[in-house]
Amino acid sequence: MSKPEGSITSGMLWMLFISILLFWLPIIGPLVAGIVGGKKAGGIGAAIMAVFLPSIIVGVGAFVLASIASGLPVFGMVAALGGVTLALMNVGPLLVGAIIGGVLST
Repeated sequence: MSKPEGSITSGMLWMLFISILLFWLPIIGPLVAGIVGGKKAGGIGAAIMAVFLPSIIVGVGAFVLASIASGLPVFGMVAALGGVTLALMNVGPLLVGAIIGGVLST
């Protein structure tokens, strides 16, 4: 049995670019991006990591930038919650698509 080719980084990048290109399709766009990214990630576990890792990075980045901009970490945390909420709204269809793509890649 051969090991499926792919990487988490390539899966994340494909999901990001296709999500940006298909932003105008609310549920179908992230679903298609998840399927393609999951296939490029090379498996179900890698596909799930490729979905959640960018959300975590965006959340931490939003917190850091909001804290730096405001000078108050607590205010930065509250301000960053809006960005985190927007990032997590996209995760549902993206996760379903990534699992489908991960199954198709094996």
